[in-house]
Amino acid sequence: MSSSHSMTAASPGARPGARPVTAIVGVLSLAVFMSSLDLFIVNLAFPYIGRQYPGTSLSSLSWVLNAYTIVFAAVLVPAGRWADRIGRRRVFVAGLAAFTLGSLLCGLAPGVAALIAARVIQAIGAGLMVPASLSLLLAAVSARARPQALGTWSALGALGAALGPVIGGSLVQISWRWVFWINIPVGIAAILLAVRIVPESKDERARGRPDLIGAGLLAGAVGLLALALVKAPDWGWGSAAFIGVLLASLACGAAMVARSRRHHSPVIELELLRSRTFSGAFAASILYYAGFGAFVLNSVEFLTGVWHYSAVVAGLAIAPGPLMVLPFARFVAPRAAAWLGGPGRVAVIGCAVNAGGQLLWYTQMQAQPAYLTHLLPAQLLGGAGVGLTIPSLLAVGSASLTPARFGTGSGILNTARQVGTVLGVAGLVAILAHVSQTDPVASYRNGLLLIIGFFVAAGATAAALLTPRSAPALSIRAVGQTPPAAPVPPAITEAGRTPSP
Repeated sequence: MSSSHSMTAASPGARPGARPVTAIVGVLSLAVFMSSLDLFIVNLAFPYIGRQYPGTSLSSLSWVLNAYTIVFAAVLVPAGRWADRIGRRRVFVAGLAAFTLGSLLCGLAPGVAALIAARVIQAIGAGLMVPASLSLLLAAVSARARPQALGTWSALGALGAALGPVIGGSLVQISWRWVFWINIPVGIAAILLAVRIVPESKDERARGRPDLIGAGLLAGAVGLLALALVKAPDWGWGSAAFIGVLLASLACGAAMVARSRRHHSPVIELELLRSRTFSGAFAASILYYAGFGAFVLNSVEFLTGVWHYSAVVAGLAIAPGPLMVLPFARFVAPRAAAWLGGPGRVAVIGCAVNAGGQLLWYTQMQAQPAYLTHLLPAQLLGGAGVGLTIPSLLAVGSASLTPARFGTGSGILNTARQVGTVLGVAGLVAILAHVSQTDPVASYRNGLLLIIGFFVAAGATAAALLTPRSAPALSIRAVGQTPPAAPVPPAITEAGRTPSP
């Protein structure tokens, strides 16, 4: 389908000028920054929430994070389809409103159960606004300008996730409730700016309601798997309870796939996954975000639990890594993709940098604080790896989408992010459930092995599915000459298959 079917605010194919595009990307990036920030900002609030509600375990508190992530993942694809059908800006603004309301209720929550319920409202809002924001960006920005726009969008999402502990560490000194209330003024400002600046767009041919039952089955599959992983140390890895919950998770997943084969608007569009680049980006994103989610939580728990840093000091210790993300995502990744023959190769390099940084930290980890010589180098490598990998995975996945599938495709790609995060956090919580008082470092080293394994698996998947089969021929060029453009994967047609050459 041509772009004329996806734009309603302007003439067919028309796009805003350079200055409006910058403002549009800024507003849309602000939304993904907020949603990612809130995914991890609660990490440093856990001890303070637990202190206010004595007897609450880490596994129970992890559901303040996991409930948000699971519902977020379940809403993304139906929201993307809904946005394509009724208007992407309309869904984007509705998501911002729900997210802001949920933030208010989180701050007012009288107990952990109420807090988890409010986080569900937040997650619904985030699930509405994130795919709508990416599809609005793809519709508003020309194909030539997309690499840098996607770099900014994804970098701010990664920056929000990585800065969560930094900002959270400062806010909890006032009250853990401010971790949520900080979203209210930002959300209101984003709503006003979106209505004024962002043009509406939708797919005029979109028909049918999204598969809400399928979305529920997806949430059940991910939630039950996370429950099994979190509870496994208490239940036993071979216990009937663990195996039963795991089988229930597989049953929900199988039922979701079966519905996706028959439903006119499935939660996971299986035709899209027949594209080698799209399915590769989807699989690599699940593995990468599993490592990334576990990496952030492992860092916070180690700094506060072993080195006994305060929340503020722990946040500042983590800060140098996130500061590396934006320049690498905005400037280094797009240029590297042009020189190396595509973003897939950059994603492989980024995964290798992340795995190398964590391996370095594994060899240097000790009970005695030694931040500058032991942890800081690994933090800087981690930030650089995030800046290289995340926009590259998003770019290679988005390049195979037609305008009619911007909302649906972006919803699926963002679902991979959330599913991966749930699995990574649940796996790490299972490892850290019984930290030894005599040798606490051992458990965190085991956590690092899990993280390294996820990064290596993500890199291997990207190498196998997202890189061109032959190396690009690079000629020697004069200094300052523009590098060759990266090859773009073919767009997925309406039938869901890549066109024949």
